[in-house]
Amino acid sequence: MRAHRGLPYLGRSKRPSLDVFLPENAGGGPLPVVVWVHGGAWISGSKENVAPYLQILAAHGYAVVGAGYSISPEANYPQAVTELNSALAYLREHATEYGIDPDRIVLAGDSAGAQLAAQLALMITDPEYARRTGVVPAAARQHLRGTLLFCGVYDLKAMARLKGVVGWGFRTALWAYTGKKDWARTPAAEHMSILDHVNPDFPPTFISGGNADYLTEQQSKPLADRLEELGVQVVRRFWPKDHKPALGHEYQFKLEIKDSRMVLADTLRFLDTVTGGQSVPVRSELEAAA
Repeated sequence: MRAHRGLPYLGRSKRPSLDVFLPENAGGGPLPVVVWVHGGAWISGSKENVAPYLQILAAHGYAVVGAGYSISPEANYPQAVTELNSALAYLREHATEYGIDPDRIVLAGDSAGAQLAAQLALMITDPEYARRTGVVPAAARQHLRGTLLFCGVYDLKAMARLKGVVGWGFRTALWAYTGKKDWARTPAAEHMSILDHVNPDFPPTFISGGNADYLTEQQSKPLADRLEELGVQVVRRFWPKDHKPALGHEYQFKLEIKDSRMVLADTLRFLDTVTGGQSVPVRSELEAAA
């Protein structure tokens, strides 16, 4: 494994930074690139948290990037997603240096990082949405081959209805991220709700959530349904509610679990398919059984 760590995509004196992981014996031309956005409810986490998983993906023949971004409350919406657009611009500008194919990009993320990755994909595929965000996209639609979305948040109206400790946690995080205590009524909340903005030009998407993850029924499945309604190619990886072992939030990274290893294999097949310019299957047997 070869790694370039701490790349200062916002300038040498500024944080955050990027890490690029490359397979040891890369050859045969530039590699498709997976840009991964870490989770942490927009207020915590780091690219180092997901680095072991990114290295596994890289070992299968990809350039895989861990993208750092400013977290809240130090940074408010939409700073994180505009920084990630700058990260994408940096990668495209330095593509030759790192052996990256700038025309074969997959955006990926987990939890809040899935929301950010999906939002960046939407900016690339919808010029009006990008204009409303206040950015010029760093890539064009034809450069974006797919998205990988694990355990994400895509509908903030549904998040506002959460109760108990989970609801309190998300309300606190979104207060920090939007800068408003009454965040559910802000333009930011409307703009962040990917479910309400996706369009038929959204790229092929692999979307997954565990059967014991409170976000799966109200976030991941509705987004998968909406994308399918729009004619977007979707690979779904969900389980029946009574599936054992129960798969919780971020189950994909727990590779001691057989189901997680299976999803890793499915993820690699998806990457091979979309970066090779092929069509993806539209439904999972697991979902059909759920």
